[in-house]
Amino acid sequence: MLNKEKVKLGIAPIAWTNDDMPDLGKENTFEQCVSEMALAGFTGSEVGNKYPKDVEVLKKALNLRGIEICNAWFSTFLISKPYEETEVEFEKHVAFLAAMGAKVVGVSEQSYSVQGQMETPVFGHKYVMNDEEWKLLCEGLNKLGKLSLEKYNVALTFHHHMGTVVQSAAEVERMMANTDPKYVSLLFDSGHFAYCDEDPVEMVKTYVNRIKHVHLKDIRPEVVKQVKEENKSFLQGVRMGAFTIPGDGCVDFDSIFKVLEENDYSGYMVVEAEQDPAKANPLEYALRARKFIAEKTGL
Repeated sequence: MLNKEKVKLGIAPIAWTNDDMPDLGKENTFEQCVSEMALAGFTGSEVGNKYPKDVEVLKKALNLRGIEICNAWFSTFLISKPYEETEVEFEKHVAFLAAMGAKVVGVSEQSYSVQGQMETPVFGHKYVMNDEEWKLLCEGLNKLGKLSLEKYNVALTFHHHMGTVVQSAAEVERMMANTDPKYVSLLFDSGHFAYCDEDPVEMVKTYVNRIKHVHLKDIRPEVVKQVKEENKSFLQGVRMGAFTIPGDGCVDFDSIFKVLEENDYSGYMVVEAEQDPAKANPLEYALRARKFIAEKTGL
């Protein structure tokens, strides 16, 4: 069983309202989203576009429901824009997270990413970095991580992601090997590893001591197969139902939880399962996810 004193459970608002495809869940308000998160038994949330930007307004709404902010996505452009441009926006983002009490920031390198391109197939079209770009990425991440930790006490966790320059096990390995463990940790996402045919269990075993944030995401393998065979984009795959809550797909969460438990994982585990809320009722799926996690981990 995982340690209740060290592991907290959160859920991402993307199940209610999708920031990349605003028509998905456009009818769902911020208030409904966070109320249903609390109703389903979660105490943490990541940040969605409908969330108030004012710290005091957001804190009041969340405090009423016993929810706290645990992380928020940040897009870096370290290999395609001057470092300073990314740093300015990054510092504003981290200052907001620190004011909200969050301890980690989730960073994804979005230069040349195809994840947000509706018509570009997610398989076979990702950008591959050259040695100079790898150097820019890793040095940039070290600098951002140092700033974030030393000035705001917020740890940088890197989010490997389908359609981006760091997607595969080999790419994650190179990124981890060339960044400072003091300043750069891994945001482990079970679904994104499974989606690109990497073994999430092997990945959690390999990096468990550098994982500071966990996304619990499952995949429906038959849908991912269809995405691949029909040359669908990442976003089209989301609409088709490629992702789902833990326990509803093929990912071996028993083994993942065991590795985290045996290595005394401390931090958030966040259910992140972007689906069409018209097809997958967010509250229903949140309740199912919470029940599954309770049964498997004792949390």
